[in-house]
Amino acid sequence: MGEGRIWRRRTSGNKLTAIMQVRNEQGRYLEAVLGELSSFVDGIVIVDDASTDDTYDICRSFDKVEKLVRLEEPLFEQEWKLRSRLWQEAADTEPDWVLSVDADEIYEQRAKKQIRSLIDQDRYDWVAFRMFDMWGSLTHYREDEWWNLHKRHSMTLVRYMPGYPYSYPQWEHHVPRLPLSCAALQGVATELRVKHLGWAGSEEERKAKYERYKQYDPYGKWGSLAHYESILDPKPNLIRWREEVDIG
Repeated sequence: MGEGRIWRRRTSGNKLTAIMQVRNEQGRYLEAVLGELSSFVDGIVIVDDASTDDTYDICRSFDKVEKLVRLEEPLFEQEWKLRSRLWQEAADTEPDWVLSVDADEIYEQRAKKQIRSLIDQDRYDWVAFRMFDMWGSLTHYREDEWWNLHKRHSMTLVRYMPGYPYSYPQWEHHVPRLPLSCAALQGVATELRVKHLGWAGSEEERKAKYERYKQYDPYGKWGSLAHYESILDPKPNLIRWREEVDIG
């Protein structure tokens, strides 16, 4: 920041940096996600968790990826270390705002259009969105007892403030995507939406994810066993996604 410089919340010219941790994302949604992000962020910081496919090269092919770190040994089973490493790598690039994105998430058009007004202000320090679990396709999302994240708000965008005590809980799995200490700041919950595509693939892909969850968390220490079992529901309740037009 420079010696003697006083930090202030800025209402214009803020640098928006997306952060992402990836592992073996070739052939899925990574290229589409990076392409979308490149259209509205200023830079992307990625930590590749020891991928064994072409994930690293895919990331490197996008000009907006300003920092790409490749781990030699995976940290997937110590997720809090992976999240912490990604946060520190992003902090070193001196961002003004940090957008935490998974490699299977797409922000709707309205969100992309409004994001500059969301960060170029000095009233709040985090922004939350509605996250929809697309299921079996890109046209429908799931809504039932276990799949209702879109009815709440997910904080994915935060202002980076040098000197603020950012920290993650030391959990092996299901670690929050942003430091827990961000929640102590004043923020705003929007109705802007994000498509989560992680469950949009085939039944075989969903079953494989189910088996990984049961392998890593067989006793439900980090998540709900009933939630894991719901992945295999043969007739989930699905609702058609409808794109919302920004008329503002």
